[in-house]
Amino acid sequence: MKELLSLNKYIFKYKYRLILGFIFIFLSNLFTVIAAKYVGKAINFISIAITNYKNSAVNFEEYKSQLINYGLIIVGLPLISGFFRYLMRQTIIVTSRLIEFDLRNDIYSQYQKLSISFYKKNKVGDLMNRITEDILNVRMYLGPGIMYVVDLVVLFGITFFQMLSESKNLTLFALIPLPFLSILIFAVSGRINKRSKKVQEVQSEISSYVQDIFSGIRIIKSFSNEAIIKEEYINKSEKYKEKSMHLVKTEAVFFPLMILTVGLSHTLILFMGGYFYFNGTINNIGTIAQFFLYINMLIWPFTALGWVSSIVQRASASQKRINEFLLEEPEIKNLNLENSVIEGKIEFKNVSFTYENTGIQALKNVSFVIEKGKTLAILGKTGSGKTTILELIARLYDIDEGEILIDDKPIKEINLSDLRNSIGFVPQENFLFSDSIQNNISFGKFNSTKEEVIGIAKKASIDDNIVRFKDQYDTLIGERGVTLSGGQKQRISIARAMIKESEILIFDDSLSALDTETEEKILSELISFTKNKTTIIVTHRISSAKNTDFILVLENGKVIETGNHDILINKKSYYLDIYNKQLSEKKIHN
Repeated sequence: MKELLSLNKYIFKYKYRLILGFIFIFLSNLFTVIAAKYVGKAINFISIAITNYKNSAVNFEEYKSQLINYGLIIVGLPLISGFFRYLMRQTIIVTSRLIEFDLRNDIYSQYQKLSISFYKKNKVGDLMNRITEDILNVRMYLGPGIMYVVDLVVLFGITFFQMLSESKNLTLFALIPLPFLSILIFAVSGRINKRSKKVQEVQSEISSYVQDIFSGIRIIKSFSNEAIIKEEYINKSEKYKEKSMHLVKTEAVFFPLMILTVGLSHTLILFMGGYFYFNGTINNIGTIAQFFLYINMLIWPFTALGWVSSIVQRASASQKRINEFLLEEPEIKNLNLENSVIEGKIEFKNVSFTYENTGIQALKNVSFVIEKGKTLAILGKTGSGKTTILELIARLYDIDEGEILIDDKPIKEINLSDLRNSIGFVPQENFLFSDSIQNNISFGKFNSTKEEVIGIAKKASIDDNIVRFKDQYDTLIGERGVTLSGGQKQRISIARAMIKESEILIFDDSLSALDTETEEKILSELISFTKNKTTIIVTHRISSAKNTDFILVLENGKVIETGNHDILINKKSYYLDIYNKQLSEKKIHN
């Protein structure tokens, strides 16, 4: 339950709405109880009228006017009560939706703040479950949970006061079963909490598994493993069903207990009410009818109590998961909130870095300088640390040792948002959104025009492909760009980075899926486009590196060669070996 205390800030934000809702709850229940009181009066009136009519004391016609008044009151008061109940839901339930909206925004904002390392340690399905299923459980607590608890307390208070004013003795017997019901509810609630937690854990596991399956569906079909995957999914679903059935069976105990309790209350009212009436303790037969109505009015709130108890337990388990996430501190923090102007000079001084999750040291005492407006190429075998350098420049991670300077300032002293806004990044994995081609390109610059998008697509040598599509730039691509070829995805990713017009451009092996002719065409465009921009190109191809101002060759996280193309060729070492090997492959291919 203590986990739900973190919601108090949201509740306080909408306190006036909730207070108004509580007032409507009071008014609704007040008119309901008054209506029951008039039912008792009407029954007493009818009883007296019938007795007098039989005794020929008066003409029954004289009672018609009063009987009609009672009828109008009995019909009118529930209508007024229903109107206030409508207002009650419009305030409290709507408030729960507003809090849900705020909570979703806070969680989404936290998603944006957390570092890359967090996403490497957590599954996407589990993260999605927190912003969907967990928030739904919390909203049910904030809406129906709070509303029905307050409704029960207010209705019970008004009804109890009215019952006491009618008959203290009958009130005692009518309410005897209710404390036992409360004890049973709290006895079962602990078991509900445990089983609800297990259901949520299995549900997150299924969500993560399905996310992986959808992401890797092409691999699954390529290996013809559909049957194995289906069997595994069925096993997980069976586990979820088993846990859910345990929870449902536990929850199912509540309702029979409540029906039994209400039936017992009715029996006691009938028996003891008749007894008190005959011995003169109760003077009016209508009082017994009122007590039946009072108990019936308490049926739903007390019935809902078991349901609300389940809601609270689920919400508590969900909010605990949400709190754990919201309290997660991003490893990369913006230490400078003032604006920073980025020009583009980058310097590494004896930088070393080890990935925390794997313990692999990716860089070892790496040092180099890129002046503003110059171009750097980074070559090396897979796992040599090329991508790590790029991630450190964007400050996706913080280094272990050494120093990274941007325009001669320590990178931590640069405003993080300004730093990343100054970088146009083409990642190794050419991720595209399930959206139109135009929107994917303009993602780098949200206010870009159609003409700007077309112009930059031509520079990225993708315009010729796009105009052949039926809907051209409005063509919707599949999730992660599955409807495009590898080369098309790379060129759209390049266009997305170029349209940003940032001071620093980073290409992480982004020409690997292109043929030599297209590569050369894009490189020639980049030469003019990247003028006065600091550009870093990670590549395996000498053709992409030979025209750059400076080349860095890595091996096992260490810098083994530096210089431009001509200098490295004359050194007759690793770079020359790569050059000769690729030159031979090109001749064979031709």
